[in-house]
Amino acid sequence: MIFRARIHVMLKRDVADVQGIAIQQSLSRHGSPVREVKAGKYFEIELDCADEAIARAKVEELANGTFANPVIERYWFDLIADH
Repeated sequence: MIFRARIHVMLKRDVADVQGIAIQQSLSRHGSPVREVKAGKYFEIELDCADEAIARAKVEELANGTFANPVIERYWFDLIADH
């Protein structure tokens, strides 16, 4: 079966988001009333796995080390069967 995973990666709450701060400051200078910006990463991958449990385990393995640094980042993902 083909599965599509959408993986979201963000810095953990206690890690300074320097990129987000820079974006927020730039927006403020241009008059936007934005109080906070959090920058992150987004990935879409397609997998060919025998079933959903195997696909979910593979995405978990990839997200927790390849796409995200578990020391400073958190992640979550959606998995959709692509029939």
